[in-house]
Amino acid sequence: MNALMSTDSLSDFFLHFFTNGRYRIARHGLLILLLIASTWKNTIPGPINAVIHIILALLILSLFYFNMYYLVPKYLFKDGFLNYCFHIAMIIGTIVVLLGLLKYIWAVKLNEPQRSEMQQLNLFSVAFVVIMLIASSATIKLFQRLIVDSRRISELESITAKAELEQLKNQITPHFLFNMLNNANVLTKRDPEKASQVLMKLGDLLRYQLYDSTRGSVLLTADIHFLEDFLNLEKIRRDNFQSIISKNGDLSGIQIAPLLFIIFVENAVKHNMDAENRSYVHLFFTVYEQELHFKCVNSKPLNNHSKPKPGGLGLVNIERRLELLYPDKHQLNVIEDVDSFTIYLTIKLG
Repeated sequence: MNALMSTDSLSDFFLHFFTNGRYRIARHGLLILLLIASTWKNTIPGPINAVIHIILALLILSLFYFNMYYLVPKYLFKDGFLNYCFHIAMIIGTIVVLLGLLKYIWAVKLNEPQRSEMQQLNLFSVAFVVIMLIASSATIKLFQRLIVDSRRISELESITAKAELEQLKNQITPHFLFNMLNNANVLTKRDPEKASQVLMKLGDLLRYQLYDSTRGSVLLTADIHFLEDFLNLEKIRRDNFQSIISKNGDLSGIQIAPLLFIIFVENAVKHNMDAENRSYVHLFFTVYEQELHFKCVNSKPLNNHSKPKPGGLGLVNIERRLELLYPDKHQLNVIEDVDSFTIYLTIKLG
């Protein structure tokens, strides 16, 4: 575990080192030292060869930075690959021609010894070194661009996901409030005392929605208590309605996304309306081996065995929220029997 963390920390350091502006001077200093060291050889002493090495190092540095800060941004980043290749070919050709002329002048006109660096110079090797040099500088610049773009895309996806989640949550909340206010309106005419109880319970629900559920996560026990209040409201409104909430395992301290189960329960209540027979909604919460298992079972009206329409906006939104909140960490299944409708939701907590 510690080895893994140290590896991740080392990777993060290298990413910051290559992309963060604070390390710009250190990056370029290290790069210049490496380039000079790669061109410096002590095989043949003498001031003339030292001058050759200095000129070669300056040439390599100039070519390296010219490619990195001019050619790559101007052509390669702007989909001008052919133009980029043309300029690279022109540079390589110019360098080879100039070095060939210098080699000729060095050997014929100045009559230098055969052991001199210039005489031993291989033009094909020079062309290969120049190509590798250009490729390495382009790779560094492309790598920096890739890291910066990846971070930007990741941040954009995060912002977009948060905005979408807020929009989905705002769509769910009015849908729920509309149903509850309609319930209170019905009871106001039939049973004012029960209507008063409904409004008090509704106040508790609103307090949860306005304050607790605005956080990124809430306690599972708090969300279950919210569902208990909701089902108790339904019991007040319907005499032949039964609800059970079963809790198994250690539920304390578990954090989940707010208002995650209310849409399932709302639809269960909505689609088991039966004026003549007893209806029910049973909820089961089980925590086992770092997984939360939720089951919602509701009865179906005996006089209507057609498939319920589980209702548009609510379930569509909750499915989208699950995809955003728990990608590859949840499983949702719906099973319909002759007299019941069951939803299974499993969420990985680890």
